[in-house]
Amino acid sequence: MKGEDARERIQKLLVTGDNRLKQGVDPAKVRASYEQALAAARDAGLEETIGPLVEIRLADLQRLAQESPPPSPPAA
Repeated sequence: MKGEDARERIQKLLVTGDNRLKQGVDPAKVRASYEQALAAARDAGLEETIGPLVEIRLADLQRLAQESPPPSPPAA
């Protein structure tokens, strides 16, 4: 994967993870998106740049998992 394509894929995976987190999707799926972004960064040689961003997100995900569950979303 070349530079811009890799950056675009990484960004898409990070945004997907962020959106899943906001929507209350299973934390395992959120984690999977972040881990895929990290793997894509590794493959593209961008781990030093992207790694810290992913680590922050994973730490936040773990912190949120230890807190009480969020309230149920309102019925549509």
